[in-house]
Amino acid sequence: MILYTLQCAAGHRFDSWFPSSASYESQRARQLVSCPVCTSTQVEKAVMAPSVARTDLARTDLARADPARDAAEPPPADAEGKPALPMLSQPEAELRSLMRKLREHVVKTSDYVGDEFADLARKMHDGEVEHRSIYGEATPDEVEALREDEVEVFPLPILPDDRN
Repeated sequence: MILYTLQCAAGHRFDSWFPSSASYESQRARQLVSCPVCTSTQVEKAVMAPSVARTDLARTDLARADPARDAAEPPPADAEGKPALPMLSQPEAELRSLMRKLREHVVKTSDYVGDEFADLARKMHDGEVEHRSIYGEATPDEVEALREDEVEVFPLPILPDDRN
Protein backbone atom coordinates (compact mmCIF):
# COMPACT_ATOMS: atom_id res chain seq x y z
CA MET A 1 0.00 0.00 0.00
CA ILE A 2 1.12 3.53 -0.79
CA LEU A 3 0.07 6.63 1.12
CA TYR A 4 -0.13 9.71 -1.08
CA THR A 5 -0.66 13.27 0.05
CA LEU A 6 -3.02 14.75 -2.53
CA GLN A 7 -4.18 18.26 -3.32
CA CYS A 8 -7.26 19.38 -5.21
CA ALA A 9 -7.48 22.35 -7.57
CA ALA A 10 -8.87 24.46 -4.69
CA GLY A 11 -5.75 23.76 -2.60
CA HIS A 12 -7.25 21.33 -0.09
CA ARG A 13 -4.69 18.73 1.00
CA PHE A 14 -5.60 15.21 2.11
CA ASP A 15 -4.06 11.75 2.36
CA SER A 16 -5.23 8.59 0.67
CA TRP A 17 -4.00 4.99 0.45
CA PHE A 18 -3.64 3.10 -2.84
CA PRO A 19 -2.57 -0.48 -3.57
CA SER A 20 -0.06 0.77 -6.13
CA SER A 21 1.00 3.78 -8.15
CA ALA A 22 -0.80 2.32 -11.17
CA SER A 23 -3.99 1.98 -9.13
CA TYR A 24 -3.80 5.66 -8.14
CA GLU A 25 -3.27 6.73 -11.77
CA SER A 26 -6.15 4.53 -12.96
CA GLN A 27 -8.57 5.80 -10.31
CA ARG A 28 -7.55 9.41 -10.92
CA ALA A 29 -8.03 9.03 -14.69
CA ARG A 30 -11.55 7.66 -14.08
CA GLN A 31 -12.22 10.58 -11.69
CA LEU A 32 -12.73 8.23 -8.72
CA VAL A 33 -10.36 10.20 -6.50
CA SER A 34 -12.08 13.25 -5.05
CA CYS A 35 -11.37 15.87 -2.41
CA PRO A 36 -13.18 15.13 0.87
CA VAL A 37 -13.70 18.86 1.44
CA CYS A 38 -15.06 20.13 -1.90
CA THR A 39 -15.51 16.84 -3.88
CA SER A 40 -13.36 18.12 -6.74
CA THR A 41 -11.93 15.35 -8.91
CA GLN A 42 -9.12 17.61 -10.15
CA VAL A 43 -6.58 16.02 -7.84
CA GLU A 44 -2.79 15.84 -8.06
CA LYS A 45 -0.08 14.38 -5.86
CA ALA A 46 1.27 17.01 -3.49
CA VAL A 47 4.94 17.41 -2.76
CA MET A 48 5.71 15.33 0.31
CA ALA A 49 8.67 14.15 2.30
CA PRO A 50 9.35 10.42 2.23
CA SER A 51 8.62 8.48 5.39
CA VAL A 52 11.78 6.65 6.37
CA ALA A 53 12.19 4.76 9.64
CA ARG A 54 15.10 5.90 11.77
CA THR A 55 17.59 3.24 12.77
CA ASP A 56 19.92 5.49 14.75
CA LEU A 57 17.67 5.54 17.84
CA ALA A 58 18.12 2.70 20.29
CA ARG A 59 15.04 1.08 21.78
CA THR A 60 15.89 2.65 25.17
CA ASP A 61 15.89 6.12 23.61
CA LEU A 62 12.36 5.49 22.36
CA ALA A 63 11.26 4.33 25.80
CA ARG A 64 12.60 7.56 27.36
CA ALA A 65 10.55 9.80 25.06
CA ASP A 66 8.77 12.56 26.94
CA PRO A 67 4.98 12.18 26.44
CA ALA A 68 4.33 15.65 27.89
CA ARG A 69 6.65 17.19 25.28
CA ASP A 70 5.03 15.14 22.51
CA ALA A 71 1.53 16.21 23.63
CA ALA A 72 2.60 19.87 23.66
CA GLU A 73 3.77 19.79 20.04
CA PRO A 74 1.44 21.60 17.64
CA PRO A 75 -0.54 19.54 15.13
CA PRO A 76 1.30 18.77 11.88
CA ALA A 77 1.15 21.34 9.10
CA ASP A 78 1.41 21.09 5.35
CA ALA A 79 4.21 22.59 3.24
CA GLU A 80 2.51 26.01 3.28
CA GLY A 81 2.20 26.04 7.08
CA LYS A 82 -1.56 25.42 7.12
CA PRO A 83 -2.75 22.91 9.74
CA ALA A 84 -3.23 19.44 8.25
CA LEU A 85 -6.81 18.32 7.81
CA PRO A 86 -8.00 15.95 10.54
CA MET A 87 -9.12 12.44 9.63
CA LEU A 88 -12.66 13.34 10.78
CA SER A 89 -14.24 16.74 10.52
CA GLN A 90 -15.74 18.18 13.72
CA PRO A 91 -19.36 17.60 12.57
CA GLU A 92 -18.59 13.99 11.60
CA ALA A 93 -16.86 13.34 14.93
CA GLU A 94 -19.88 14.79 16.78
CA LEU A 95 -22.28 12.70 14.69
CA ARG A 96 -20.29 9.53 15.43
CA SER A 97 -20.32 10.39 19.12
CA LEU A 98 -24.10 10.83 19.10
CA MET A 99 -24.58 7.58 17.18
CA ARG A 100 -22.36 5.77 19.69
CA LYS A 101 -24.38 7.23 22.59
CA LEU A 102 -27.64 6.17 20.91
CA ARG A 103 -26.36 2.62 20.46
CA GLU A 104 -25.10 2.47 24.06
CA HIS A 105 -28.48 3.75 25.33
CA VAL A 106 -30.43 1.11 23.39
CA VAL A 107 -28.10 -1.67 24.56
CA LYS A 108 -28.33 -0.45 28.16
CA THR A 109 -32.12 0.00 28.30
CA SER A 110 -33.35 -2.84 26.05
CA ASP A 111 -33.38 -6.63 26.12
CA TYR A 112 -31.17 -8.46 23.64
CA VAL A 113 -33.23 -11.19 21.97
CA GLY A 114 -30.71 -12.39 19.36
CA ASP A 115 -32.10 -13.89 16.17
CA GLU A 116 -35.61 -14.04 17.69
CA PHE A 117 -35.92 -10.31 17.08
CA ALA A 118 -38.21 -10.43 14.03
CA ASP A 119 -40.62 -12.98 15.53
CA LEU A 120 -40.79 -11.20 18.88
CA ALA A 121 -41.24 -7.75 17.29
CA ARG A 122 -44.13 -9.11 15.20
CA LYS A 123 -45.75 -10.73 18.29
CA MET A 124 -45.50 -7.44 20.21
CA HIS A 125 -46.99 -5.55 17.26
CA ASP A 126 -49.87 -8.04 17.06
CA GLY A 127 -50.49 -7.83 20.83
CA GLU A 128 -49.55 -11.48 21.48
CA VAL A 129 -46.86 -10.52 24.01
CA GLU A 130 -46.29 -7.50 26.23
CA HIS A 131 -44.47 -4.56 24.64
CA ARG A 132 -40.92 -3.89 25.80
CA SER A 133 -37.76 -2.44 24.30
CA ILE A 134 -35.78 -5.09 22.47
CA TYR A 135 -32.86 -5.31 20.08
CA GLY A 136 -31.34 -8.20 18.22
CA GLU A 137 -30.48 -9.66 14.86
CA ALA A 138 -32.64 -9.76 11.72
CA THR A 139 -31.98 -10.47 8.07
CA PRO A 140 -32.72 -7.78 5.48
CA ASP A 141 -35.71 -9.85 4.29
CA GLU A 142 -37.09 -10.06 7.84
CA VAL A 143 -36.72 -6.30 8.29
CA GLU A 144 -38.46 -5.63 4.98
CA ALA A 145 -41.35 -7.93 5.94
CA LEU A 146 -41.70 -6.20 9.31
CA ARG A 147 -41.79 -2.78 7.68
CA GLU A 148 -44.36 -3.94 5.11
CA ASP A 149 -46.53 -4.99 8.05
CA GLU A 150 -45.97 -1.54 9.62
CA VAL A 151 -43.93 -2.90 12.53
CA GLU A 152 -41.61 -0.11 13.67
CA VAL A 153 -38.01 -1.28 13.48
CA PHE A 154 -34.86 0.79 13.31
CA PRO A 155 -31.31 -0.44 12.65
CA LEU A 156 -28.73 0.38 15.27
CA PRO A 157 -25.86 2.40 13.82
CA ILE A 158 -22.62 0.49 13.29
CA LEU A 159 -19.62 2.76 13.28
CA PRO A 160 -16.43 1.97 11.34
CA ASP A 161 -14.40 1.55 14.52
CA ASP A 162 -16.98 -0.99 15.80
CA ARG A 163 -15.80 -3.30 13.00
CA ASN A 164 -12.10 -3.05 13.86
